[in-house]
Amino acid sequence: MHATTDRSAADRASPEPALSDFGGGPFGIYVHVPFCATRCGYCDFNTYTAGELGTSASPESWMEALRGEFAMAAERFGELPSPQPEVSTVFVGGGTPSLLGGDGLAAVLDAVRANFTLAADAEVTTESNPESTSPRFFERIRDAGFTRVSLGMQSAAEHVLRILDRTHTPGRAVAAAREARAAGFEHVNLDLIYGTPGETDADLDASLDAVLAAGVDHVSAYSLIVEDGTALARRVRRGELPAPDDDILAVRYERIDARLSAAGLTWYEVSNWAATDSARCRHNLCYWDGGDWLGAGPGAHSHLGGVRWWNVKHPARYAQRVADAALPVAGWEALTDDERYTERVMLAVRLRTGLPLDDLDDSGRTAAQRIVSDGLAYRSGDRLNLTDRGRLLADAVVRALLT
Repeated sequence: MHATTDRSAADRASPEPALSDFGGGPFGIYVHVPFCATRCGYCDFNTYTAGELGTSASPESWMEALRGEFAMAAERFGELPSPQPEVSTVFVGGGTPSLLGGDGLAAVLDAVRANFTLAADAEVTTESNPESTSPRFFERIRDAGFTRVSLGMQSAAEHVLRILDRTHTPGRAVAAAREARAAGFEHVNLDLIYGTPGETDADLDASLDAVLAAGVDHVSAYSLIVEDGTALARRVRRGELPAPDDDILAVRYERIDARLSAAGLTWYEVSNWAATDSARCRHNLCYWDGGDWLGAGPGAHSHLGGVRWWNVKHPARYAQRVADAALPVAGWEALTDDERYTERVMLAVRLRTGLPLDDLDDSGRTAAQRIVSDGLAYRSGDRLNLTDRGRLLADAVVRALLT
């Protein structure tokens, strides 16, 4: 992405251009909670343990800053000629939002309501680590207005969890999912990671057995990616662990899809399956459909009207910027037409609903014909849809369409 270059340094640190371009469509809010009890070896997210932060930041200082950021952002929206956008989705991610406890997450949602208009049918999601949840936790956040919970299960195999540096016990994720459902959550997601070094087919089958036994209506399954700068990457580089094998990852994906499909969960995005249309994650669909959202918290990204900005990463610096009555923005960029086209193709082709052929330029339509001939996609009316084989090679399909 190319940041704008014809403005002053002060302007480049301001999201006001994006606010003025808001188009009035569906609008979501993402809240980033940067705290974790421990650091997982594969994670490269903007997260911090208590030992890393020391006394420089805390959940209390973060919450105070979050309220301030929301107030300033709402004030900017209030200056627009059009009505303030109604919030259709809220997603609290991290990090480990459940470390805030039920009261802390209720306070986050209260801060949203204090500054924005929450739609009557809004989807409100929080991510949670199974070990930092309980029946009372789920009851509290359900009463507060959360409608959806996403639990980081990753695997049911203890040795796989150890390699990933996950701290929860293998059976806790299933128990937490059942507790969430008992508390009244209709929509519960379990996250899986497949292809971890040392994982066997039997390990994956055990994980899928556990997921299906939990009775959740949504599953996300992601292949392990070894990100530069992580502890896992260092272990792979030293030869302590093998890198994930692409052929094994493909076989595992097919295995996951077959089991979930047989159980009535249908893929709607390459890495996501839902039992019903209402079980699909509306907030993530906002991202994938090129929608608009405000990101709040350290390192959070926002997008409005083709303009994207991102907050400063460190929680202490984030809190200080807000305390100084400044939006905690680190930088911004206005997407060019070419960049918006690239993102549209990259995201829409991964959806079951497919990519509208009219969205493609001439070279893209020519490439689409080749992709169909190669058996990686098919035409359904005016859309290009991936075949089962095409899902395995979705990145290659995107490259072909954009070449």
